[in-house]
Amino acid sequence: MAAQYSIDGTTAKGIAASVERGVAEGGLSPGDALPPVRRLADELGVSPGTVATAYKELRQRGLVVTRGRGGTVVAETPSVASRRPPRVPQGLVDLAGGHPDPAFLPVLRPPSPVTPVYGSHRAAPRLAALEEVTRQWFARDGVPARHVTFAHGALDCIARLLSTELRPGDAVAVEDPGFHHLLDLVPALGLRTVPVTVDGEGLVPESLRAALRGGVRAMVCSPRAQCPTGAFFTRSRRDELVAVLRDFPEVLVVEDDHNAEIGGAPAHTLAAAGLERWAQVRTVSKHLGIDLRWAGVACDAITLARHDGRMLMTSGWVSHVLQETVSGLLRDAAVRALVADGEAAYAERRAALIGALGDHRIRSVGASGLNVWVPVRDESAVVNGLRTQGWWVAAGARFRIASPPAVRITASTLAPADAVRLAADFAEVLGDAQATYGG
Repeated sequence: MAAQYSIDGTTAKGIAASVERGVAEGGLSPGDALPPVRRLADELGVSPGTVATAYKELRQRGLVVTRGRGGTVVAETPSVASRRPPRVPQGLVDLAGGHPDPAFLPVLRPPSPVTPVYGSHRAAPRLAALEEVTRQWFARDGVPARHVTFAHGALDCIARLLSTELRPGDAVAVEDPGFHHLLDLVPALGLRTVPVTVDGEGLVPESLRAALRGGVRAMVCSPRAQCPTGAFFTRSRRDELVAVLRDFPEVLVVEDDHNAEIGGAPAHTLAAAGLERWAQVRTVSKHLGIDLRWAGVACDAITLARHDGRMLMTSGWVSHVLQETVSGLLRDAAVRALVADGEAAYAERRAALIGALGDHRIRSVGASGLNVWVPVRDESAVVNGLRTQGWWVAAGARFRIASPPAVRITASTLAPADAVRLAADFAEVLGDAQATYGG
């Protein structure tokens, strides 16, 4: 345990609060070991059962993990301090953020004027015009659109779905490698992550079946533009996954189709397969602007009732000003043309980078979306090496549970000519790493 921090408290809640305070304030860091139960009980003058109860609460809330003989340690992604990407050093080309090119985002013009209303919008939380556009958006790709609702972005929606469906300690199947914010969110909700292997066509059916047999109660995946690998479901892979899921009808299947408009891949979705418990979430932040914290959700009737019931007790509704803005953008032909141009540009830039890396015999993947995933032996050596060459890329550790090391490169703003230079620098860094670290 870190010598500079002492746990205090005389009750289970007090001890748990002391540990949480240490994590939040930096006195306890990821990987730091907590004292054995009996030793801490002796130090605090309480029963071992009191300390054990405190540690159990901390585990359920995602702050600590137990490693058998290794004892109890602070989680790598404690729920009080979600991993944030490091600041981009001045003067480097930022290829780590996973963001779209601003050149293909429309200028946001909120509606004006906005007429005051008496009371609240809880009785009619969704604007009819946006609800209709949202139904059309899902129906376009074969997703049943009888039941739709809104949320404040994809993670807001997923958090609400999981928290209403599951209880602390329940397991959620997630992609590995996968979306780093989701990998942080699940333990923050007191849930357990169960990694499912991903290949070029998305979730691997055998790995998913093993997770489901292990008792997971929900799963979260992306049908296309998977973060960070860019994988997407082919029709045959989707059908294989559906065949697996048919044997587990009670499991809630959540699809995050966050790049529906700029993914550059067809929509072969699980949501269109007639599953009993399902939801698909679509956001506009990647193709209309990051400040539009809005998501459309299509789902089964039970999931709709649980989601909306929880929202009514909390935020109540998504701002109607925001809804008006999104509705206008989604119906604007000029905006749709701009988004289509962006999708074409992203496809060209991904292909250029993958091809340039391939010219140096560097394997990479990125069939859809904004990023390219490059397997490496030593993430730190590659990230630091490219930094000396003027590039800033993301270490894959943020996106992985048990999958092999890699780095993620955001290609959305990388011109094809610059991709050639980056690939040459990458090859040089790999050569230096091999000489220094033995490959």
